[in-house]
Amino acid sequence: MSNPTVASPGTTPQAPVIALTDVGIRFRRNRRGRRSFKDLFSSRSRRSRPNEFWALQHVNFTVQRGEAIGVVGRNGQGKSTLLKLVTGVVLADEGRVHVTEGVAPLIEITGGFVDDLTVRDNVYLTAGLHGMTRKQIDSRFDDIISFAEIADFIDTPYKHLSSGMKVRIAFAVISRLEEPILLVDEVLAVGDKAFREKCYRRIEELLAGGRTLFFVSHNERDLRRFCTRGLYLDKGALVLDAPIAEVLGRYNADYGIKPAKP
Repeated sequence: MSNPTVASPGTTPQAPVIALTDVGIRFRRNRRGRRSFKDLFSSRSRRSRPNEFWALQHVNFTVQRGEAIGVVGRNGQGKSTLLKLVTGVVLADEGRVHVTEGVAPLIEITGGFVDDLTVRDNVYLTAGLHGMTRKQIDSRFDDIISFAEIADFIDTPYKHLSSGMKVRIAFAVISRLEEPILLVDEVLAVGDKAFREKCYRRIEELLAGGRTLFFVSHNERDLRRFCTRGLYLDKGALVLDAPIAEVLGRYNADYGIKPAKP
């Protein structure tokens, strides 16, 4: 179910920055019976083979610039896969994923970071992989390190950082990118409460500046704080695309969850 934008009289509807049309992606439950290289390119059938399952199927929605979307559902229902499709990390087996603007993904805290490189080198590497020039990184380096609160560890190998410190530096880098679309997938749950609130204030700043947000979380308060619209995924299907309060109400009712207090 999509959520089209209705233009005011005399205006031209804005083109969506993200559009998914009848999208599906399937994975294997194990390595046995793995598809051949030829199959990856020649087989587009909807029929599942043994050991395959559809992580997402028949998913349709559009997103306008500046929207804040909360993605809701139990574990294993396709939320993270959806974000990876938007980033282009994985490709759909059917349908079309169309993204017109750049994406800053905070999906996996280790993504793009190299264990044996120092924090300093990883900042330059990761920011560079996301399109920042050396000059841009130089100008933002002190701000990134200050935000992450790890000035004493900039020449420490990344592998020696704690999980919380890895989240700090990852968020500090990704949130300084200029990409218009920000994807956040649960990783902030690893950080301590004070730093998590600091990150959330940064997200609010980005939203105020017109960024588009995809936010995957099991925390109802956080979803209500940032998001105006929700996508409810269940068994790989988009069962509801509606205002976030309606989506959370449906999700809570379906699974007997007591709503969070404001």
